[in-house]
Amino acid sequence: VQLVESGGGLVQPGESLRLSCTASGSIFSFRGIGWYRQPPGKQRDLVAAISRGGTTNYEDSVKGRFTISRDNAKNTVYLQMNSLKPEDTAVYYCNAVLYLGGQIFESGSWGQGTQVTVSS
Repeated sequence: VQLVESGGGLVQPGESLRLSCTASGSIFSFRGIGWYRQPPGKQRDLVAAISRGGTTNYEDSVKGRFTISRDNAKNTVYLQMNSLKPEDTAVYYCNAVLYLGGQIFESGSWGQGTQVTVSS
């Protein structure tokens, strides 16, 4: 599955953005998808994931602010980000994920990502 991220930009604290992760390939609906982010100089971490059945998981710092959803008809997973903070600044990536032993692992190749910058 080839995934392409879009929707990033420069926003002020408290504003919102919606990221899109669009896939090529008919098996998209059978895959879990995760959104990851990599702040400058830091490692890339999972922030949200959605299973093929629609079950969602969130990293603690984004709970209540970010919402992951999927539209299988459009081969797209969204990340709605509200109440953005400067610490949300990062390059955001999506990837296919596997659920193993209660943990979530990336399972595909990384794309270019989309830059999100939150600054006043």
